[in-house]
Amino acid sequence: MRLPYALAVAIIFAVSAALSMVGAGFAVSKIEDASELAVRRALNLQGHDWAEVESDGLRVVLTGIAPDEATRFNALTAAGTEVDTSRVIDEMEVAPTADLTPPRFSVEILRNDSGISIIGLVPASEDRAALMDRLQRLDQDALVSDLMESADYPKPKGWDAALSYALRALSDLPRAKISASPGLVRVTAIADSQQEKDRLEQDLSRAAPPGLRIGLAISAPRPVITPFTLRYLINEEGGQFDACSAQDEDARDIIIEAAQEAGLTGPYSCTIGLGVPSPRWANAAQLSIRALSELGHGSVTLSDADITLVAAQDTSPALFDRVVGELENTLPEVFVLHAVLPEPEPDDPSGPVEFSATRSPEGLVQMRGRVGDETLRDMTDSFARAAFGSERVHTATRIAPDLPADWPVRVLAGLEALSQLHNGALTVTPDNVTLSGLSHDPEAKARIAGMLSDKLGDAQDFTLSITYQEPPEPEDALPDPELCEERIVEVQEATKIAFEPGSATVAADSRDALNQIANILRECGPIRLEIQGHTDSQGREEMNQQLSQARAQSILNELRGRRVPTSSYSAVGYGETQPIADNDTEEGREENRRIEFRLIRPEPVANTVTGLEAIEAESETPETDATDAGSEDQ
Repeated sequence: MRLPYALAVAIIFAVSAALSMVGAGFAVSKIEDASELAVRRALNLQGHDWAEVESDGLRVVLTGIAPDEATRFNALTAAGTEVDTSRVIDEMEVAPTADLTPPRFSVEILRNDSGISIIGLVPASEDRAALMDRLQRLDQDALVSDLMESADYPKPKGWDAALSYALRALSDLPRAKISASPGLVRVTAIADSQQEKDRLEQDLSRAAPPGLRIGLAISAPRPVITPFTLRYLINEEGGQFDACSAQDEDARDIIIEAAQEAGLTGPYSCTIGLGVPSPRWANAAQLSIRALSELGHGSVTLSDADITLVAAQDTSPALFDRVVGELENTLPEVFVLHAVLPEPEPDDPSGPVEFSATRSPEGLVQMRGRVGDETLRDMTDSFARAAFGSERVHTATRIAPDLPADWPVRVLAGLEALSQLHNGALTVTPDNVTLSGLSHDPEAKARIAGMLSDKLGDAQDFTLSITYQEPPEPEDALPDPELCEERIVEVQEATKIAFEPGSATVAADSRDALNQIANILRECGPIRLEIQGHTDSQGREEMNQQLSQARAQSILNELRGRRVPTSSYSAVGYGETQPIADNDTEEGREENRRIEFRLIRPEPVANTVTGLEAIEAESETPETDATDAGSEDQ
């Protein structure tokens, strides 16, 4: 039977389409396989065996977990070398990044006359508003600048203690830079005097918690001396300084050597400070002291560039003229010499022209003698009441005519000098101002000499006889921590602290020693103390360590039971690591089994170390943690 034409055409088209579909499918499969194979080979050559390749028509799909973003990108690049990059579908993932190392938190606080600034990196959980408020409370008028950045990491151990101590230290230091990081605080500051420096170091050491490392670099700068003063006297007892100033150590040595050649006796001091009127100050002082030595007796005073040489009353005029002439010709140009040869005192039946004042140890002041007029008497009385206290002054002066023109200046300058003594006596005459007494300030004599030299003017003589006496200790003053440590050592030398064998229980016969030590520590107040436990080398090292820690902790607990404040104490066991005797003998082992009380002292800090980098480097040093409990026979 013959098929219709239309049907035959339809069949032919259907068969052709089917054959085309089969051919296209075969071609696509070939392309997919070839692409997949090529990409897989390229990835393997680059070491990306973690990546999976799947062809989907003309698309090449990459899957798998890349170690990091750079490796993922490298895999994409390798696939793009084999097929067109538009055909590469990236469905790869990147492995989660491991936890990052926390940043090193640290701050640096600067305080000076311009205000307070704080810079550094702090944990995000830090209450910055409260921190800034605490800084502002240090000085309500200061400008406080917040230059900190924060990071979202937990606060490291020791951070809060370091920051709290840094703020505590800053409250006592108006000019300082404090660097704080976890477990470490370094303080760089300037004190007004050596006494202030010593006080600050002791107070800051006491205030630090026991687990905090501190470094103190507190300096006492050279004082500014105004006027720059030197005064040297020679009398029957030899030579002595009333005041001595020098611009540096070399100048001081030159001056002292000249004074020793001129018969210097007894102790002396020479203040090194700023304000020297000429670099040749030491040379001028040396020449002046040698000239006085040739005269034999008298005094020489250098006040800035003015030199006053006062000879003894019985000095030969010819000798005086020669010495003065030689001195004038050899002095450096800037210095001016005033030479005085006192005239013999005439007999005066009316009595001496003088003004006197005395100050008792209780602070009572009596004034007698002559004043020029009513105005000067009122002025003298008002000045004395302002200087010594209204209720402490008794005035018994009388008005006398024909007093020297500079009499008011001499009287008021003498009273000002007397006010700087604890007790003393002042006598003012037309030719001299004499002051004697006692002071609790070691610099009082030099300061008074400079003041009188400045106020009395050139060619004026004065005599000082001032004795320094250390001020009495305040009744509530705490003993020096070094002395406390020494007293505890003395107790232990008399009675050793012992324990029951193999335990941390204090032996009964050691209770009295502990009582004595507790009494000492209560008197010493808050000091930073480390209670150290030590053993001999018998037994395992680990067990010795545990036993020494337990015994140190036991002593700490015993002190707490005796009502000793121990917040600034720490107990540390050192085991057998620090022997003081030979462990091969029983006597040596007995010495090594011991408890020691050691002050925790500030670490030395060089003034050149100021940046946070040095602090961070120090903080990287691992610290050994104490291990609690454990026992072994010792």
